[in-house]
Amino acid sequence: MKKITCIIRPAKFEVVKDRLGREGVKGMTVTHVIGCGHQQGKTAQYRGNLYSVDLLPKVKIEMVVADDRVEEILSLIIEEAKTGEMGDGKIFISPVEDAIRIRTGERGPAAL
Repeated sequence: MKKITCIIRPAKFEVVKDRLGREGVKGMTVTHVIGCGHQQGKTAQYRGNLYSVDLLPKVKIEMVVADDRVEEILSLIIEEAKTGEMGDGKIFISPVEDAIRIRTGERGPAAL
């Protein structure tokens, strides 16, 4: 099993979520976060003063999937979240040693 963590633009969240649902991804954790990367924020002018906005809003989606679905899910996230501009986000993949469904005690891929 692998944990996929993706950080994407808020405007792309709904289309990514809907596509994951259509492809059978049943569980995910979603967090609204702020951060910076290569995009380095932006400068805005408000009432004649310049302000630097270093941390930008993003959405972090985390899910644990079976090993054989990782590439498929990565492809669809990239397809739906990509605009081709700086700030599209990142995807991180981590190994998951075990998963346990608390209600039933199921372990491993059956717990997903």
